[in-house]
Amino acid sequence: MTKLEVKNLQISFRTNNGAVRAVRDISFSLEEGQTLAIVGESGSGKSVTARAIMGILAGNAMVDNGEIIYDGQDLLKISEDDFHTLRGHRLAMIFQDPLSALNPVMRIGRQLTEAMVLNNRERRRDGRRRYKKMTALLEKNAIQAYQQEGQDSSARIREKMGTFKRFIDAGVRLRTHYNNSHDALLEAKDSINQLRLELKRRDERAARDIFARLAKAAATGRHPYLIAEEDTAYKQLLDSANHFGRAFHLRDSEAALNLLEALETRINTALNRELPSFHAIAYGMQAGADTLPTGELSAINQQVEQHLQANFMEGFLVDVQKALAHSARQSQQAQQEALSQLREALPVFEKDALVESEVRAAFTRTAAAVDRAIDPMELNKDNLAYVYRSSMKTNIDRYFRGLKTNPKEMARHHRDTQKRQQLLDRNKPALQVVPMNLVDTDKARDNLARDVRALIARYEERLANPVQPSLHSAQALVDYLMRAAGDYGYKLSKAMARHRSIELMDEVGIPEPHKRFRQYPFEFSGGMRQRIVIAIALSANPDILICDEPTTALDVTIQGQILELINNLKKQRNLSVIFITHDLGVVANMADSIAVMYAGKIVEYGTAEEVFYSPAHPYTWALLSSVPDLETREKLEAIPGTPPNMIIPPKGDAFAARNNYALALDFEEQPPLFRITDTHYAATWLLHPDAPKVELPAIVQERIDRMHRRTRETTTEGRDVQ
Repeated sequence: MTKLEVKNLQISFRTNNGAVRAVRDISFSLEEGQTLAIVGESGSGKSVTARAIMGILAGNAMVDNGEIIYDGQDLLKISEDDFHTLRGHRLAMIFQDPLSALNPVMRIGRQLTEAMVLNNRERRRDGRRRYKKMTALLEKNAIQAYQQEGQDSSARIREKMGTFKRFIDAGVRLRTHYNNSHDALLEAKDSINQLRLELKRRDERAARDIFARLAKAAATGRHPYLIAEEDTAYKQLLDSANHFGRAFHLRDSEAALNLLEALETRINTALNRELPSFHAIAYGMQAGADTLPTGELSAINQQVEQHLQANFMEGFLVDVQKALAHSARQSQQAQQEALSQLREALPVFEKDALVESEVRAAFTRTAAAVDRAIDPMELNKDNLAYVYRSSMKTNIDRYFRGLKTNPKEMARHHRDTQKRQQLLDRNKPALQVVPMNLVDTDKARDNLARDVRALIARYEERLANPVQPSLHSAQALVDYLMRAAGDYGYKLSKAMARHRSIELMDEVGIPEPHKRFRQYPFEFSGGMRQRIVIAIALSANPDILICDEPTTALDVTIQGQILELINNLKKQRNLSVIFITHDLGVVANMADSIAVMYAGKIVEYGTAEEVFYSPAHPYTWALLSSVPDLETREKLEAIPGTPPNMIIPPKGDAFAARNNYALALDFEEQPPLFRITDTHYAATWLLHPDAPKVELPAIVQERIDRMHRRTRETTTEGRDVQ
């Protein structure tokens, strides 16, 4: 599944000397659970692309064109408030210099917990919004579905929706109580660890202060809804705590440590207990059950789940399925109408010269029709439909703005050229003329027609193969509502934030996290600071993690550790990762696909295997030739020259001046992305059928052969072991 899609992105920066064209018409996609590496020299536009995704471009940035689509919305069009919900919560970033992301005068623990609390606040707000919106749609569509069948079930549906909301809300409260209990037990466990230290130091006053916190936390940890057997065990835990308090004195520290060990065992038992089926128990409580079943928790969970399914959920899922089917039918009818509107409007957008009144009228009609055709109850959003309005409006405004500004810019360029020539004719120094900053009206017009055609094709496909919602779809919607309710219902406590922070510090490989929790950034090495930044980025469990050269400032040994850490975290959390680097060797063992960027453009794109074993662009060859390793005996080849001035971009291929394999055409015309395979593309005229055949540089070919031999040897060894 595609998590993020970048289409035709163009970004410039205003300067006193003219516009710097940092990103020039790039497109790529990021798949779920995959790592995309964006590789290139400094100034290639890779970091600018990452900052555009995060919505943190500099104030002088200009997004000239393009879309960044995530979760059915264009990130280039959303408000700063919407970005607050996404940053950290769903999109997280690790920066090149960890100190740029850390407050030097704030303790590490405070920075970690603050990030968690802020992200929890945004998650709660987002969860409440999604829950309220979807439950309202569910009720409305269920009522309409039965009315179409000739049944007036509005009262029954409202009653069932009320029951559903009540037991979901009660389940959220029940979970919150349990979370509070869990947090208190974690705090008690932390206090035990601190007490052990104070006992060793023989500081009785400090130890008694900590014990007071321990006793309070242990008492809070007793949950009001514990079943009888758990409650008995917890009373024993509290008795152990009180016994420890009465028996505690430094003269018999061994006995005190033994009691502490027993207390920790009780706490660990409580922390590792099986969780109740919160919503099912809440339903039983809402349905008027006087007492919960007794016995082991696993048996109780099974009983209450069966009770919930038989007495409520089976019938409710049928209602949900009907609501989904009704919403889908309404959407299909609207799609048929939108399809007619789009077909009728297509000729308007295909004209060589667009007429503004016709285009804006056609846009108004089609955008309204497309908005009506969106199924609001569909969990997997159709990005084409969701971004149609914003994409079309951007390209329409761009096209007609270009018609007005291009002649003025051409006149300005002509005047400046004449002035420069006059100065040169008089043997006076003259500055180079800033090139014309023209709006590409042809591309804007083509984008308009492209978007309309793409949506026509999508609607034709959907109408020809309509999807019928099933009970599985209904269950997926109920699960979605439960997750949304859980998001808005869970308020992260300070104790839990502290515990999770310590857990995260341990997860990213920081030794003695309890001790280092209270230290400042200057007390950590560069590698440890970067681990802290990774922990902060992971604190809200985001969907997408962007790593902007996270190992550049570290020595080689630490680089390997950080790369291994990121790779392991990606697998454990199913993260989608964008990894930005200038070193192809860094991503050799972690990238699933690679985009090679130069002068703001993607010059090669493919899977990691294709880029490493079958590189096609001379710039990729140059990057591979400059990567040091232990086995290469030849002298490494440096890339000659410097990157071009992007205020005045080269006329043809931007890499031509530094390319030993450049053709005459490279200096005249920019090459398109030639297709090598379904997943491998490169922008070089060497791939043109009429181009002369060029052999790979010897150092690159030797490295590829060595990698092939190593792969064969590894495969052979694996077979021998089997």
